[in-house]
Amino acid sequence: MVLNFAINVVVTYTMNKHLISIVGPTAIGKTALSIKLANYFNTEIISADSRQFYKEMTIGTAAPTPIELHAAKHHFIHHKSIEDTYTVGDFEKEAIHKLNDLFKSFDVVIMVGGSGLYVDAVTKGLDYFPDINPEIREKLNKQLEKEGLESLQKQLKQLDPEIYKIIARDNPHRVIRALEVCIGSGQPYSSFLNKEKDKRNFKTITIGLKADREIIYNRINTRVDLMIKNGLLEEVKSLENKKTLNALNTVGYKELFNYFSGNDTLDFAISEIKKNSRRFAKRQLTWFKKNKSTLWFDYEEDLNQIISSITKQLN
Repeated sequence: MVLNFAINVVVTYTMNKHLISIVGPTAIGKTALSIKLANYFNTEIISADSRQFYKEMTIGTAAPTPIELHAAKHHFIHHKSIEDTYTVGDFEKEAIHKLNDLFKSFDVVIMVGGSGLYVDAVTKGLDYFPDINPEIREKLNKQLEKEGLESLQKQLKQLDPEIYKIIARDNPHRVIRALEVCIGSGQPYSSFLNKEKDKRNFKTITIGLKADREIIYNRINTRVDLMIKNGLLEEVKSLENKKTLNALNTVGYKELFNYFSGNDTLDFAISEIKKNSRRFAKRQLTWFKKNKSTLWFDYEEDLNQIISSITKQLN
């Protein structure tokens, strides 16, 4: 059976203004395509990659190189520190504000990133939750340190069995977020989902680039090897004393922290990065395939054909 992966290109209208958002699995070529489209439309790029926000994380996040950053102006690249608290809600507000500003100068703006929730936050809007006393999160973080993630999982299962079934239960940040809403509001986290959101005054067109699974896996493996060659070990080592921060609980960093702690060999850690990157790509694809209006192209499709299809959709 052939499994296809994809980049999605979302084109969004704000009256006569258009947002082209490129998303998709890791290592498929989103950055390269975004720069080509930005140059074609003579515009700028917003990043919706939740790991590339952090200035201390360059190699392991496959952030745009200095040459790529020079090729087209980017926003939301390395604008935060790993020690900052930065949520998807914060990003939504800042990205919409930036779009409104950019649309004063440009008819088209590009958005690129494989973080599906962050992309949806801009193109569709988020579910909104009540303000929660920050002391609740502090207590839950202490509970995580003392009792482990399993105790939080059990508590969430009791307070909100519906969200417990679908949440990423191995992600302590997600579990704590759901729990703090349950505790702080007195209502299940799931009760706040799928409510009417702030309406966007634009339409969305989705274009996908697809590749066979083997191609994506080979690209991922090659990228990881290149990261190691370019200094990923040194980058991660420099952050080891901050490894408990949520921003660093991500593929490419947590595996090497285990290596530096003496728990794994370097070869095993690298193989784990490749494996977890492949799993991440699968999750990305699952997210993006939820959009049934996607128009698909092979990832090596001629740029002119993609632009032609976008133009037809715009018209």
